[in-house]
Amino acid sequence: MNISLCDLYAQYLTIKADIDAAIARTIVHSAFIGGAELQAFEAEFASYCESKACVGVGNGTDALYLALRGLGVGPGDEVVTVAHTFIATAETITLTGARPVFVDIKEDTMLMDPDALESAITSRTRAIVPVHLYGQPCDMDGIMEVARRHQLKVVEDAAQAHGARWRDKRVGSIGDVGCFSFFPGKNLGAYGDAGAVVSQDEQLIRRIRMLANHGRMDKYIHEHEGVNSRLDGLNAAILRVKLRHLDEWNEARRRHARQYMEALRDSGARLPVVHPHAEPVWHLCVVRVRDRDSVQAMLQKQGIAAGVHYPVPLHRQPAYKYLEVPEGSLPVTERVAAHVLSLPMYPELSRNQIEVVSRAVSEAASAERQEAGRACAF
Repeated sequence: MNISLCDLYAQYLTIKADIDAAIARTIVHSAFIGGAELQAFEAEFASYCESKACVGVGNGTDALYLALRGLGVGPGDEVVTVAHTFIATAETITLTGARPVFVDIKEDTMLMDPDALESAITSRTRAIVPVHLYGQPCDMDGIMEVARRHQLKVVEDAAQAHGARWRDKRVGSIGDVGCFSFFPGKNLGAYGDAGAVVSQDEQLIRRIRMLANHGRMDKYIHEHEGVNSRLDGLNAAILRVKLRHLDEWNEARRRHARQYMEALRDSGARLPVVHPHAEPVWHLCVVRVRDRDSVQAMLQKQGIAAGVHYPVPLHRQPAYKYLEVPEGSLPVTERVAAHVLSLPMYPELSRNQIEVVSRAVSEAASAERQEAGRACAF
């Protein structure tokens, strides 16, 4: 049995008629840039995120960059974030001219450690970027407390957490601004690159909308130098269809995660921990095993596509050598990166497929433990 990490075609088949109709409608109206579909999606996604306003942009990377720029982050500033994430989180900080400052993550949730923030804040710090990685909400209580105390802006990187909640609040609606990616494999995915920014601050969204459209609101009056980053009409129409199913799909992911956790309880793999105040959406189901590469290879031989997100922390990447972050300075981040393994996770997975994956992981972890000649706890 071949089991993929993500199956986008399986999802398409469940909503094919509505997707095809949305694409045809957009083509008939030739509403490819702007238009009714985009306006409707922005309103619907803002409402879904329990935010006052939304602007669609070209991708999740642009969402982060434009949010930071809209908040006035620029040269000479520092922005605190984590190194256990995709490079876009830090890349967008440097694109504004600011400097990323990395803090460690918590051992249990693998998310930003609020207790590590204080020591990273200086007189140049302007913002904090918590990352709701793998669909798991960060401890927003702790993060917002630090931000308020130091009068810092909070930009939520919610690229993997569409619909997740912290204390019954949608992620993206808690900080000053929330940034989403609609990369095809995300919980809410477009058919190409796409992204969005949401906020309770309507003036901030207006400013970001202007920056995303060459710094203008009127066609030939440019108030600022901006960029060209727009969510196109076709993807807006597609996302409107998918948004109606997002809660249902997220609930399916939660069922799959519960099945994985039960099946892998005695496997020797270290399982994800969910904070009591968090309601995750399981973009990825990430376990930790001692010899990750060996276990991944064993799974692949059985036709199971396990992934790794992310094997090299940002502070160890060649692109950030200039930051001169000493090796070992983020011990939890470095330890986690060496052991993470992403299991197949998408709504259309069957119980039988999850059983097959779980059995394979258990067998691989057991073989690894026996070969090592020691307990697999770490």
